[in-house]
Amino acid sequence: MLRLMFAFGLVFSGVDGPALSAGQSAAAPDHYLFVWAGDRAQKGNDFLAVIDANPDSASYGRLVTTLATDQQTMRVHHTEYTMPASGMLFANDHDAGRTFIFDVRNPLHPKIATSFTDMAGYMHPHSYLRLPDGNVLATFQHAHHGESAGQMGKTGGLVEINDQGKVVRSASNADPAFAGALLMPYSLVVIPKLDRVVSTDSSMHDEDIFSGVTYQVWRLSDLKLLKTAYFDVGENRYAHISPEEPRLGPDGSIFVQTLGCGLERITDVGTSEPRSRLVFTFPGNWCGVPTIVGHYLVQSVPQIHGFIVLDITNAAKPVEVSRLKMSDVYQPHWTAWDPKTLRLVVTSGHTPEDRLYLLKLDQATGALTVDDAFRDADGKIGFSFAEREWPHGWKGVGAPHGAVFSR
Repeated sequence: MLRLMFAFGLVFSGVDGPALSAGQSAAAPDHYLFVWAGDRAQKGNDFLAVIDANPDSASYGRLVTTLATDQQTMRVHHTEYTMPASGMLFANDHDAGRTFIFDVRNPLHPKIATSFTDMAGYMHPHSYLRLPDGNVLATFQHAHHGESAGQMGKTGGLVEINDQGKVVRSASNADPAFAGALLMPYSLVVIPKLDRVVSTDSSMHDEDIFSGVTYQVWRLSDLKLLKTAYFDVGENRYAHISPEEPRLGPDGSIFVQTLGCGLERITDVGTSEPRSRLVFTFPGNWCGVPTIVGHYLVQSVPQIHGFIVLDITNAAKPVEVSRLKMSDVYQPHWTAWDPKTLRLVVTSGHTPEDRLYLLKLDQATGALTVDDAFRDADGKIGFSFAEREWPHGWKGVGAPHGAVFSR
């Protein structure tokens, strides 16, 4: 149930009131935070919230507008991790198996360009990474099996999709050498200079979350699956379990966060024998989405109710350099970096008091601090998704998950 709680995002104490109009700001905002959210009660619909993310704006931290979809909330989940150059943003309701492509080129008036569900025989996409040509490469957790189109199996695939929501190519991640393994693609990293893609295998289903222990290496040019391999097992025997988010490190190796709060490092992906080593273990479990900024890796760690920053200059031996505790109850999950304002957005999903925050990262020391200038209409630090009248005409408690800054 914890994974379900994280996936549905935040519940907050309250702010009422409409979004700011342009005339209420001394300086019109020109930088935005897009937050993918749904109805906490799962009675209303998924929506995209646009928040002023310009630190020089008088309305910094305030809601600008929202855009509702026609999808009743099931489990609002991932967006892309960074804003694509095209301004066409992918976001999914995972349990609905539906992805929306938002046109956010005009942030004050975002539009739904299209949406899609199953593609090329695969269902339930999870993560989206951009390719050099601008197309998206997405992980789909399941392939259709048997005569029942809705039957979900233990393998899935990768699908390349353009901004019009059309399939370009696809490939199965089934591996006969791992016939009994759980091979549900979770997330991925693209390495064009090596002609490689690395994906992780981890399930979004509670009954399977302790079964994922593998990663896969693909050739980018033709999506040929080259290798399926097990992650390194550490001393505690669980830190490698449920590998989720891979990130490309400054040295070219790949760091993978696991739900067991391990940090695996994959090397030699350009060879026939890639290797994985568990290089760090964070406290507890249920660790969420990491972000690499320069030679620092920022990890959300629910056990400490905050974040731990590692210096990964020596990639084989990361060193903890700072911690930030948000409260005694905060359960962090999503993180994403804004290179324009040098801030990190973080979301949580545990108590009514949790809010969305922006953090500052000292790139000389790795220290994290809360940006106390980013405030909602209630005057408190952070943005609240508590019950309010939202601009799209709905009143309720929002449940955010993915969040990404404008370019």
